[in-house]
Amino acid sequence: MGAAAAGADATKPAPTMRDSLVKAAFQLFLDRGFEQTTIDDIVALAGVGRRSFFRYFPSKEDVVFPDHEGCLVEMTEYLRDAPADGDPVQQVCEAARLVLRMYAADPLFSVQRYRLTREVPGLRAHELSVVWRYELALAEHLRERGAGRADGALRADVVAAAVVAAHNHALRTWLRADGEGDVQAAMNEALGYVARAFSDTAEPRDASADAGGAASVSGGGVRGENPDEEVVVLLARKGTPLWRVVRDVEDALGGS
Repeated sequence: MGAAAAGADATKPAPTMRDSLVKAAFQLFLDRGFEQTTIDDIVALAGVGRRSFFRYFPSKEDVVFPDHEGCLVEMTEYLRDAPADGDPVQQVCEAARLVLRMYAADPLFSVQRYRLTREVPGLRAHELSVVWRYELALAEHLRERGAGRADGALRADVVAAAVVAAHNHALRTWLRADGEGDVQAAMNEALGYVARAFSDTAEPRDASADAGGAASVSGGGVRGENPDEEVVVLLARKGTPLWRVVRDVEDALGGS
């Protein structure tokens, strides 16, 4: 048993200096608090010099988010290589899943970071700047793929913001639950909501199945005083989003 364990340890890759700095930093943040921990404290615990710290992290705040730079690069490359004939909305939804994968790879670290950012306003501001960079990458892809649309720029910003909002809703709900539950299923539901609203290829969902959604549109319409005139009647639940009402009316008019 001991020999087998020793063999397993031998094949396990040794932590990098970057990993050691992150581990030391979080140990101190949890023990002392973020504000009470200095960079000198971190490098002392990690057993490296200050120059080594700044080789990997520009500031103490950056050590809290060590994986976002790599994830942003991965997202940018994914979108750059996405098929030109694919659905841009579906593509940015899939790109957002890369961020989820990063969080889900280490639930304990992700939950600890979430708690820390809730306690330290400066970290919350730093996190928002990171989220903004993701949103810009998504919007840029949508803007490029929708260059031929009159509403291309507006649509790109709206859809990118919706994807980020849906992603963050599912992710933060999971983090608040201490990383428990099926975050993949929650993300599928959240991003599916966005895809159904904005994608040209997403499977439509029965509006009556959505809480607060439109109930129905009259199948054949109602005849007005003019025999050639047809009136479309829409029934909607109170609180139905205006965009959904407009979409359902347009669908009904297009099919009449």
